[in-house]
Amino acid sequence: MIYKRKDRKEDETRAMEAKVGVIKNADGSAMFKIGKTMAYAAVYGPKNIYPRFLADPTKGVLRVSYAMMPFAGAGDRVRPGPNRRSKEIALVTKQALEPVLDLSDFPNSVIDVIIELPQTDAGTRCAGICAASMALADAGLTMKDLVSAVAAGCINGTPVVDVSKEEEDMKGENADIPIAVIPRTGEISLLQLDGEIEKEHLIKAIEMAKTACKKIYEVQKEAIKKSYEVSQWIMLKNILKIC
Repeated sequence: MIYKRKDRKEDETRAMEAKVGVIKNADGSAMFKIGKTMAYAAVYGPKNIYPRFLADPTKGVLRVSYAMMPFAGAGDRVRPGPNRRSKEIALVTKQALEPVLDLSDFPNSVIDVIIELPQTDAGTRCAGICAASMALADAGLTMKDLVSAVAAGCINGTPVVDVSKEEEDMKGENADIPIAVIPRTGEISLLQLDGEIEKEHLIKAIEMAKTACKKIYEVQKEAIKKSYEVSQWIMLKNILKIC
């Protein structure tokens, strides 16, 4: 039986919202929301790294932590503190972001990226990657590009993008495919697969995800542009006040 969505087309994402500069005391920060999934990311650094044996004398080290708040999801309460899943997601997030970063100016230092999700409805690691990418840009780090990510999938033989929790829980032959893309080059910096999928469906899901990531990229860029315009206006008002 062919799967048909009720609320949107198979190649459409849920509604998106993005902001940068949302955490005052961070060196860079951002919020990315897609559907009911909301991720906050904060960047701290570059700063001295401890223990010192973790330092790289040629460049800075990117360190990522990921956590869902205890009552973030609609299901069972998430146990506070790090767990195997959060460590795995932190690692793949780090690997997805590193290709766009140039940390050669910060040897023996660390840049911490802290991602927290107060509200979830599937696609959490992808929302975290989008928020973290924007937060790194907000921190003023040298980047080749942003990273955009979306959870593609295959529901009962139908490729889709931006899988919801309801779709994740559906019975049948389903697959979850988190993908992160560097939009300017089309390079994939994250590709995971949970489940089974036919080769032609996988290829189609990846192409749909790349197209969706272009739309996500525009949302990310618009949020950064809007923040820049606001900061320039605040600077101008301060100058006028002094004068």
